[in-house]
Amino acid sequence: MNIDRIIIDATVEAVQALYGASIDASKIQLQATRREFEGNLTIVAFPLAKLSHKAPDVTATEVGEYLVANTAVVQRFNVVKGFLNIVISQDYWRDVLVAIAADEDYGIRVASDDSPLVMVEYSSPNTNKPLHLGHVRNNLLGYSLACILEACGNRVVKTNIVNDRGIHICKSMLAWLKWGDGATPESTGKKGDHLIGDFYVEFDKHYKAELAELMNAGKSKEEAEAESTLMAEAREMLRKWEAGDESVRSLWAMMNEWVYAGFDVTYRRMGVSFDKIYYESQTYLVGKAKVLEGLERGLFYRKEDGSVWADLTGDGLDHKLLLRSDGTSVYMTQDIGTAKLRFDDYPIDKMIYVVGNEQNYHFEVLSLLLDKLGFSWGKDLTHFSYGMVELPNGKMKSREGTVVDADDLMDSMIETARAKSEEPGRLVDMTGQEREEVLRIVGLGALKYYLLKVDPRKNITFNPEESIDFNGNTGPFIQYTYARVRSLLRKSAVECDNNVAATVVLSDKEVGLVQRIAEFADTVADAGANYSPALIANYAYDLAKEYNQYYHDCPILREPDEEVKRMRLLLSGIVGRTLKRALGLLGIEVPARM
Repeated sequence: MNIDRIIIDATVEAVQALYGASIDASKIQLQATRREFEGNLTIVAFPLAKLSHKAPDVTATEVGEYLVANTAVVQRFNVVKGFLNIVISQDYWRDVLVAIAADEDYGIRVASDDSPLVMVEYSSPNTNKPLHLGHVRNNLLGYSLACILEACGNRVVKTNIVNDRGIHICKSMLAWLKWGDGATPESTGKKGDHLIGDFYVEFDKHYKAELAELMNAGKSKEEAEAESTLMAEAREMLRKWEAGDESVRSLWAMMNEWVYAGFDVTYRRMGVSFDKIYYESQTYLVGKAKVLEGLERGLFYRKEDGSVWADLTGDGLDHKLLLRSDGTSVYMTQDIGTAKLRFDDYPIDKMIYVVGNEQNYHFEVLSLLLDKLGFSWGKDLTHFSYGMVELPNGKMKSREGTVVDADDLMDSMIETARAKSEEPGRLVDMTGQEREEVLRIVGLGALKYYLLKVDPRKNITFNPEESIDFNGNTGPFIQYTYARVRSLLRKSAVECDNNVAATVVLSDKEVGLVQRIAEFADTVADAGANYSPALIANYAYDLAKEYNQYYHDCPILREPDEEVKRMRLLLSGIVGRTLKRALGLLGIEVPARM
């Protein structure tokens, strides 16, 4: 049983036996003992003193004596100003070390056919531009969350909704027709998503020039926007697309295929994947049908211009557009249709949308609309809302081409890893191919860790130089610790099994490491319950930091006692295994050498 659970349960018994009082286990305050005091766990005695009607120090002493007498795992205790510091027995820590060593999947729960089915939606790209830094955080959070939820014993379906239709797509298509001169990925040597993104920027450039010309002629901004021939052409293209115009649909299909091929390359490099991909072009009609059904049932209303709206003022919100006056759909329409199709396809117990916090209102509305339309799961959907990624010089803007492209970002991270590794002369004894693979793993690991170690709800200002430091709370530091363990085990000529001799006495640092490793299972469970990959990331850093201190302070290969050496190698191996598993839940690879 978990040591926290053992001590808490024993403390509940102690309070009952000593003072004839009952205390709920949740009221027992248990924490790790501070480093300056002897002990592994500390019970805060002040809440117990209210039941004993004695001074906190006296209460702590009496409870400590009871635990030593009645609990086999408590070896001794000390009391410091109302805090009961407990020393757990050597036998217990040896047993924990052996048990974890024997369990290759320690901390991971395997799903069964009856386990809850959780669907996690992430990525949600538009086919008018390549993936950028903001998408990178989205994809990494979504993929990591899916891995963590699976490690918590859930069945998980990773899904993506591709926004492949709409006015923004038509802008790129129109720009290609006007100024593309038949350009293709093959003729330009560009990835398809990059090529289409260029035309999205091109449309915006010409559109702004047109507005400026109209405004110089005396039009207001609103009048200029209303009279824009470019925007009118884009809207007409969207109407033709929805009407099934063959030439528009053919151009749309060709350009989207270019983009999908580009996306696939980026996803593979990023190390993320999906079990099911939905396309807005296949879901928006389902959404329109549900909206019109809701209109017939009196759930929604139609304005004089023909647009369809939902009145949510009774729910403390406002009026929400569902269909435009020309009958074209909006994002909300598509999301209603996609939700219906997903629950038709899968017996989902939980639906999680990984979308930035600028869409908080959108998902609040979606939940209400799905509930009003009669979907029992509407109110239970979860919006995993996360903060934005910003650059030192401000926000990114796709229309203006001022984004950090995901492919360029990954290239630059690998090059930064190359520069950092050359400073201390790392990787010099590797073949060229091996060196390139390590640089890829380190560069992308640095990027992923930097974006995942922060509480998802917080905004991030991305700094590549900070992310790839080989010291401090970074991915490369943890990867280097793993590589250090692998090097240690390669150099060892000792045959290790999963046993620890009863005569071996674990040092305080070794007990601390065992205790830290044992926390992995609870950390995974907490990360799943709180939807927070950051908990896993910072756990991995704390474990790596603690092991590195141990590695410097305690001889391992030079230890003369063979049984102690075996224990230290076993402990090191489990640290390495745990670091690899923790980073794996973040989608981060580890190199065997660095």
